[in-house]
Amino acid sequence: TAMAKATEVNADCVVALGGGSTTGLGKAIAWRTDLPQIVIPTTYAGSEVTPILGQTENGEKTTMRDARILPEVVIYDPELTVGLPIAMSVASGLNAMAHAAEALYAQDRHPISTLMAKEGLRAMTAALPVLTKEPGNIDARGDALYGAWLCGTVLGAVGMALHHKICHTLGGSFDMPHAETHAVMLPHTIGFNAVAVPDLLKPVADLFDGSAGSGLHDFAKAVGAPLTLKELGLKQADLDRAAEIATRNPYWNPRPFDRAAIRALLQDAWEGRRPQN
Repeated sequence: TAMAKATEVNADCVVALGGGSTTGLGKAIAWRTDLPQIVIPTTYAGSEVTPILGQTENGEKTTMRDARILPEVVIYDPELTVGLPIAMSVASGLNAMAHAAEALYAQDRHPISTLMAKEGLRAMTAALPVLTKEPGNIDARGDALYGAWLCGTVLGAVGMALHHKICHTLGGSFDMPHAETHAVMLPHTIGFNAVAVPDLLKPVADLFDGSAGSGLHDFAKAVGAPLTLKELGLKQADLDRAAEIATRNPYWNPRPFDRAAIRALLQDAWEGRRPQN
């Protein structure tokens, strides 16, 4: 195991080169050993700037926050992301956007977190369409890393809500791919919450011609992101259990919900229906 190897070589630091899963493994080692971390991200997950560690045990994903989890050094180099396939670039970018979108209505939001969330969303929505046409565009790759840094920093500063709870449920209990699940769920969860807090989600709506949920759906479709949980391999028969797990220990959310509401939301995401809000 990684822990055994760190002990065997008497490691004095942890270097993580790769995406969110690689960064997460480095964080898990650092949390247990308090070794300093150097992270060189090659995707747009933003995990490298958060003190959050997600771990799956007994079929359920849990998250924790601790100062030891936050990496000490992060090196951003757009040239290292040029080889990132466009499909993963897009899904990873939408994963980052989910952090910023939820930060806009977070219970513990503040003016600085909101500014960073808005700018992160702007940077990512500007970069991703360029990358779908010019995968090697270094300026766009740099803009996407800038957006990822902003979105990740915001995730580390404020609490998470319904979107992240559902994605953690689908990833931890159904082994769904992390970035792609965020990409599929984002229009649905933001559209759901836009009913309750349209003022707080106005920055998202303004980016997409006036509608947060449907605007995100149209943007995701335009950049070639996955649009359905079905295409990611989730079975329709699993939706009932997913709704039950997601509502068992719910995160705070600006719009109240029950199991039936989440079951309906998951059905929409499974089928890929365009949100109305």
